[in-house]
Amino acid sequence: MKVLITGSLGLVGSAAVRYYLNEACEVIGVDNDMRKHFFGPEASVLKNMIDHGNYRHHGIDISKIEPIIEAEKPDAIIHCAAQPSHDYSAQNPLLDFGINAYSTLMLLEMTRKHIPEAVFVYLSTNKVYGDTPNYFRTMKEEETRYEAYNTVTVGMDLVTEFSDLSNGISEGMPVDMTTHSPFGVSKLAGDLYVQEYARYFGLKTGVFRCGCITGAAHAGAELHGFLSYMVRCKKENRRYKVYGYKGKQVRDNIHASDLVRAIDAFVQDPSPGEVYNIGGGRHSNISVLEALNWLKIKDWEYVDQARKGDHIWYISDVSKFKAHYPGWDYKYNMWAIMEDLMR
Repeated sequence: MKVLITGSLGLVGSAAVRYYLNEACEVIGVDNDMRKHFFGPEASVLKNMIDHGNYRHHGIDISKIEPIIEAEKPDAIIHCAAQPSHDYSAQNPLLDFGINAYSTLMLLEMTRKHIPEAVFVYLSTNKVYGDTPNYFRTMKEEETRYEAYNTVTVGMDLVTEFSDLSNGISEGMPVDMTTHSPFGVSKLAGDLYVQEYARYFGLKTGVFRCGCITGAAHAGAELHGFLSYMVRCKKENRRYKVYGYKGKQVRDNIHASDLVRAIDAFVQDPSPGEVYNIGGGRHSNISVLEALNWLKIKDWEYVDQARKGDHIWYISDVSKFKAHYPGWDYKYNMWAIMEDLMR
């Protein structure tokens, strides 16, 4: 088996490289360390480079990837490369769109042209749902977090019934008539193209709409990767800033290795055109305030201004994926994730 991974030095990409590298599998990695450009030298992912006889790395832009696809003819493409920041996208919307939307379309066309039988996996985001989850009318403020309960109506002019939030937010959440951030829009454009290339052209594509992904390989920065960056602040005695919602905003967190095992389940048995919400779910979630308390961080300040379009509460309902792939389950809970980050 031969697998091509874009963003192969990043958090998920490097986890996928490690997962697939063995005597029976070859891995082609593509990553030009754009994270350093987005967030500065400390966010460089070159530290995640892997030296292995079956790994071939290309430090190039995705626009130059076609000769590699044509020559290597991989059995699967796992598209992890992205501009990942909500805030950065507002500063550079054209670059954000070029990386997240246009590059995804180029990869799909190259796949259709050269390897139409290959499996294509796209890492999308919960930001495709915009801030619609913020309008749950049963959202309640608790001591350390916000929590959403069952039988809710979401949206402003858009009315959609969600009768059961016990497992989190499902794939039925609307994606329009909401504020996404330019990042959410560019990722949604790629998301829809990936779905369409299955339905219209018959490619074996799949979409994973991820919550917060983390793990020891995460190069956390202030604009992206809050748990990893929080741990960095603790270790380096930096002040941590909390933006809005009293620090009670909730995120589910999935370890990169758990996500990669989910991706591989799809690669081994693809369901073309499917969309899956994937994250820590009810199994693994935390508020910013709870994370600060957990890590015993005292040096933090509150900025009474939430990021525009940011979620107050987001927990992924992973029940659809688990129903389709019952052999998959989590190996990491919040305790194990925190321990991994602290190491």
